[in-house]
Order: sequence, then structure tokens, then C-alpha cells
Amino acid sequence: MSATVTLPPNSSSETTDFLRRMASMVSGRNGEMLLRAASLIESLTQRAMSAERLYHQQQVESTRNAELRLAAELASDAMVGQIELLRAQLAEVTAAAAAERAAFDAERGKLIGLMQNAESHIGKLTTELDSLRASIDSFNETFVSVPIEVLQLARTQFDHLSSGFARRGDVISQAMSEIGGFAIDQALTAKKTDAA
Repeated sequence: MSATVTLPPNSSSETTDFLRRMASMVSGRNGEMLLRAASLIESLTQRAMSAERLYHQQQVESTRNAELRLAAELASDAMVGQIELLRAQLAEVTAAAAAERAAFDAERGKLIGLMQNAESHIGKLTTELDSLRASIDSFNETFVSVPIEVLQLARTQFDHLSSGFARRGDVISQAMSEIGGFAIDQALTAKKTDAA
């Protein structure tokens, strides 16, 4: 609501001057009333001018407040837009983190399963190795490793002994020498078969 009071220039001062001149001409109560009217007009004029100045100041302030409110609304809208954008980004990052966590947990579960399988397999292999070592130890207690050349030399000696016992007519010693030679032949034949 706007109201502008515009007084004609010097109208109030002309009026008050006129009233004062009249008061000086009139005596008594009428003169006092004219002086009072002049004072009241001056007072009202001052009040009207103060009110007009105040009105103009308030109008400027109101315009400034409207501009500030508009700027604040624009800033608020921009902030709301940024907040929504940040919320969307946060939701994306949270979803990506949850997906990565799930993938990590799944991979961790697989690795734990593989590790448990490996530990179980290592346990079985250790048991088998211990069993094989025990078998080798027991085998080593009953067998001796001899180079093939030594066996061939022993075979030749058994042949020589057998021939010697045969010339002397010692059939039992000859048979024992031939059995020893035959055992060596079997060991050499088994070695050739294993090598093939």
C-alpha cells in the first residue's frame, strides 16, 4: 500500500504566516485560536514530512529486503539442488561400496574354502608321505642297494663256483651256486623290466 503526501511548495508557510498576521490583528480568543492553528499546521507539516521520509526509507528497505529474499531463495534453491546431487552421489558411492564389500566377502569366502582344502590336502599328503617314509624305512631294513656291475660280477663268480663244484662232483654246492646265480639273474631281469 503506497501513499504519497505532496504538499505544494511554501503552502504551509504561507498559510501559517497568514494565520499569524490575522492573529496579530484579532485579539482575544480568536487570536489564540489562529496562533494555535498556525502551530498545529507547522507541527502537522513536520510530521507529514517525517512520515514521507520514513515511508521512502521503508520503501527502499522493502525493495532491498525483496531483493535479498529473492537472492536467498535462489541460493536456497541452488543449495537444495546441490544437496540432492550430493545425496544421489552418496547413494551411488554407498551402493558401489556395498557391491565391493559383497564381492570382497565372496572372494574371501572362496579363498578361505581353498585354504581349508589346501590344508586338508596337505594333511593327507603329509600322512601319505609319512606312510611312504615308513614303507621305505621298512624296505631299507630288508633290502640293500647294490650296483648292477657288482651283481654281474657276483653272477660270474657263481658261474665259476658252480663249474668248480661240478668238476669236483659236489652236486649240492653246485646246485646252491646255480640257485644264487639264478636269484641274481631274476634281480637283473626285474631291473631291466623296471627301466623299460
